[in-house]
Amino acid sequence: MQAGNRMEKLQAIETIPSFWYNETLKLQNLYGPRNLGIAGHNDHTFLSGMNVVREKEIGTLEQINVTPIKKHQFIIGTLFSFLVLGLVLLTVRLIIAKLLFNILIVGSVGLLYLYTIVYILVVLGIGLFISNFTDTQQQAMFIAWFFMVIFLLMSGLFTPIESMPKWAQVLTEFNPIKYVVQVMRMVMLKGAGFTDIYPQLIKTFAYAVLMNGLAVFSYKKVS
Repeated sequence: MQAGNRMEKLQAIETIPSFWYNETLKLQNLYGPRNLGIAGHNDHTFLSGMNVVREKEIGTLEQINVTPIKKHQFIIGTLFSFLVLGLVLLTVRLIIAKLLFNILIVGSVGLLYLYTIVYILVVLGIGLFISNFTDTQQQAMFIAWFFMVIFLLMSGLFTPIESMPKWAQVLTEFNPIKYVVQVMRMVMLKGAGFTDIYPQLIKTFAYAVLMNGLAVFSYKKVS
């Protein structure tokens, strides 16, 4: 009899799943942080990619080349305006995300800005590097779009990285969109701190140094 009572009690146990993050399972909380990163990548890659090419087409690049300005000074000056623009756009997107779509922002907004600064430098460096090897804005746009599609497909947005082949998982380590999507979700949904995003921040910073270094090195200036 006692064994029968125990079985009845065990059968009466009901399990209730509990979600740590995005408890309401709203899609806007899942896709919102992702879209913030994607939008920034599109804007800055195209803008910076066509910047130097535009100067070539209208003939002002030759005038800049004969000035005493150094190559790194030209690249930094070009980056700064786009960096400020990127932060302004991020502010607008965060305001829209919170007021119109009520997307969760659990973590530090300042941490989002810190990582975004580093990430924007990566994207701008890629765009400037592309612009150094193209002669028209159309060429720069097509090349930037080609790499952007590859980055998007291999970032884990559409297919989980864990389900990709091993060689593809290795290549995703060089994909900046992978890190920005991870950081946006970690900070906005999980409330992650600086130590939590430190690995992604270091990798993104190394990527920024590499791409901007290549942009400076490949920029041809008449001495």
